[in-house]
Amino acid sequence: MSSGNEGGSKDGIKVNKEELRKKIIEALKRVYDPEIPINVWDLGLVYGLEISDDGVVKLTMTLTAPGCPVANMIVYQAASAIASIEGVKDVDVELVYEPPWDPTKMTEEGRRRFREIYGYDIVEEYLRAKKLQEQQGKG
Repeated sequence: MSSGNEGGSKDGIKVNKEELRKKIIEALKRVYDPEIPINVWDLGLVYGLEISDDGVVKLTMTLTAPGCPVANMIVYQAASAIASIEGVKDVDVELVYEPPWDPTKMTEEGRRRFREIYGYDIVEEYLRAKKLQEQQGKG
């Protein structure tokens, strides 16, 4: 998905990539997976964020499950959130499923929010279950 931004950088003018990166992360923290009330950044759904010198953004992201029925909505919201940032000239969002998402990709803030909402640490549970599967010869 590609989305232009009329208020973005002008041709030939380099953007401050670090400042733009911070703004993009903040924008992604306002995009939520509707099934898990935690934003896509803190869920660890963003695998890559590249910014060219002229403000073209390439976002590589995944979903918590490959068959997610709202995949297009989440990708659109991420692209729109980024495109609305001053200095962004264009946005390309690539949706990937390799490597598959797992809870260890969550940020500390994401883990904290998950514990607040659901009452347990999903990463600890995931690692415990994975270890048990390996011990049983199924991993």
